[in-house]
Amino acid sequence: MQLIFKREWDFMGRRRFFIVLSLTLIVLSLLSLSMRGLNFGIDFTGGALIEVGYPEAADLGAMRDALGSAGFEDAQVQNFGTSRDALIRLRPNEELDGATLGETVMNVLSAADPDVSLRRVEFVGPQVGEDLREQGGLAMLFALLLILAYVAFRFQWKFALGSVAALFHDVILTLGFFSLLQLPFDLSVLAAVLAVIGYSLNDTIVVFDRIRENFRQHRKGDPAEIMNHSINQTLSRTLITSGTTLLVLLALFLLGGEAIRPFSQALIIGVVIGTYSSIYVASATALQLDVSLADLAVPVKRDDADEHGAVT
Repeated sequence: MQLIFKREWDFMGRRRFFIVLSLTLIVLSLLSLSMRGLNFGIDFTGGALIEVGYPEAADLGAMRDALGSAGFEDAQVQNFGTSRDALIRLRPNEELDGATLGETVMNVLSAADPDVSLRRVEFVGPQVGEDLREQGGLAMLFALLLILAYVAFRFQWKFALGSVAALFHDVILTLGFFSLLQLPFDLSVLAAVLAVIGYSLNDTIVVFDRIRENFRQHRKGDPAEIMNHSINQTLSRTLITSGTTLLVLLALFLLGGEAIRPFSQALIIGVVIGTYSSIYVASATALQLDVSLADLAVPVKRDDADEHGAVT
């Protein structure tokens, strides 16, 4: 690791290539979001979630066939926790309420396997799902606006725009990944996206702190070189932090079960993208806005008169 970190990597020298790469990925993500959309879970669309248990491993294929024959062609069936537990997601049904829907599904499954048992039934109305979508979008918007104000106050407006550009980049690419692969998007994934905003901002602030310190120490120098040196100084911290975080998230993804898998999946994607953006997108955006040494210089206070009242 020390051999890697001792080398001075020319990040800013390749910034134009990675800016083009990021813009391309953003455009592709936006196209996917506009054409395919997100695969919203029942938290956002409304519907029913039914958990059932079997004494032996559940035959998911037979369950899908039975539900499809009963008119539930859009039913999503998957294991939940263990191979003996199954989770069924159903779209809203105006003709059946939550209790009736659960009873109907159990009758269908019991006809195929009498040993099936009902664990729980949850129902979310369509209006609640629509409200959650709006509130989730507003939560991300307010988070970005408050971050813009905070970074502008602590550093300078060019750095604030750079940090928000990086966060916008992270959110869009994460959502684009879920849209492209049509992965389930529920409240836990939304929480993970908000967590990615905080994680990525923390990495960006660490880099910006070092850039500000070096700008003030080296009053004469090229901003690109100083920013590049600052990123290299924080590279070990960035990679070690991201690496240890990913190890935990991979353990959750592989061993945490179906309930936590979408959450860990979103965080894994977000951490990888956030680490990339803290190195390239945030600093490169500030540099493209022509940030200079004067932007972060500490003003020097001078007395306008000497002890005799003469102007110096």
